[in-house]
Amino acid sequence: MRSTSNPVFRNLQPQQGGYAGFGQAPGAGQYANNPYGQQPMQYPGGYQQPYQQPAVPTTRPMTIDDVVQKTGITLGVVSLAAVVSYALTAANHGMAPLFLIVGLLGGLGLGLYLSFSGNYKPALVLAYAAFEGLLLGSFSFLFTNVAIGGVGGSGLIAQAVLGTFGVFFGMLVVYKTGAIRVTPRLTRMVVGALIGVMVLMFGNLIAAFFTPGGFGLRDGGTLSIIFSLVVIGVAAFSFLLDFDAADQLIRAQAPERAAWGVAFGLTVTLVWLYLEILRLLSYFQDR
Repeated sequence: MRSTSNPVFRNLQPQQGGYAGFGQAPGAGQYANNPYGQQPMQYPGGYQQPYQQPAVPTTRPMTIDDVVQKTGITLGVVSLAAVVSYALTAANHGMAPLFLIVGLLGGLGLGLYLSFSGNYKPALVLAYAAFEGLLLGSFSFLFTNVAIGGVGGSGLIAQAVLGTFGVFFGMLVVYKTGAIRVTPRLTRMVVGALIGVMVLMFGNLIAAFFTPGGFGLRDGGTLSIIFSLVVIGVAAFSFLLDFDAADQLIRAQAPERAAWGVAFGLTVTLVWLYLEILRLLSYFQDR
């Protein structure tokens, strides 16, 4: 299976003995002659009861419907939490820092745990979605009402949401029609671009502590617009790799509950894309 830029999908790829996070049941293959680990019951006269095969729990393979359903539920929780966070923040501005910090730290911590542990339980994935919703709602309010003075704030958010899902469905069509094929070369290019973008973001953040505006990647100038377009492009192409990884998991008959991991991975990219589009749109407010 090809690699992907998203660590979530790499963690879901098949490994020896099962899928990461979805391995075989403990004790599988332990007994060679007696696969059920039972001893026949002894009766008077030397009669032995035949082996009784116990019920073996099974799970059906993951389907595209599972991916759509789980992703829809996860995004629904993100949206609901974001609306509640935005409304409460608008009613009481003092709650904005609380929601922002809780959403940021909770989402970051739980997201890292899910990414590297592979423990994609529904409750954990939905908890992550709730944290991201708190972050998005409070950040959207602060960004549109404080950073850019509240001019066209609600319209800006609506445009960012439409732009995010427009890019998502657009790349889905591109993938399904085969207009751009996911190859090992494309994978290497996208992963390399992703690493480069992250390094530049981190470097600009560090430089901002010593020089106003840092490298100029987030000050609203022409370089900022170009950088945001590059980031949006990298996120868009990351969807292609994610779609391909999810498609291969379906063909490899990954367990049905692996769909929660796919939903989590797509949510991570969607949240990142929304924030970047919102930032890009804000650059044009003062022009």
